Amino acid sequence: MTDNSLYTTEEEPIQPKSKPAKTASTPTVNTALSKLRDTISKKVERSMVLLEVPERPGVKVRISPNITQQQMKNWRKNAGEDTRNGLDATKFACMVIAHTTVGIEIDDEEVLDENGNEVTFASPVIMEMTDTTRPLPDCVRAFFGVDPHVEAAALAILDKAGYSDTVDATDPSKGSSTN
Repeated sequence: MTDNSLYTTEEEPIQPKSKPAKTASTPTVNTALSKLRDTISKKVERSMVLLEVPERPGVKVRISPNITQQQMKNWRKNAGEDTRNGLDATKFACMVIAHTTVGIEIDDEEVLDENGNEVTFASPVIMEMTDTTRPLPDCVRAFFGVDPHVEAAALAILDKAGYSDTVDATDPSKGSSTN
């Protein structure tokens, strides 16, 4: 074997050093740090919600209100936020609804297409029913039937996504109340 400060040469190939095995019997200390680690490791996701379509009795859209800031930015831009005419609120609302809808229900029964797939605003069968060729904004507007309901639904979705939530600050110098 030749030894040099930069490398080692051996007759046999160098075997990688194995990492020490983690022992399953390592006790977990229930500290604030471990509680925080457990809490942070869990994925944060909002629950699905159902929104009634006011002019369509028994019809509800199933929404995933997990909306990122980047999605909001893209939807605002696509709705004309940076144009001379400004943001088209109805088009923006249609984008919010279409992109968060994961299914449609009627009389509490999930609507599936002929192949067993969940129906959304991009489904050909829904565009056929609404006599439209584009999911945005045409299909969403035709589905709801009334523009104010489109905008109200989008506001409800944004509310469920947390965009109207307030974050309470507490003063650590004040003791907790037992009232």
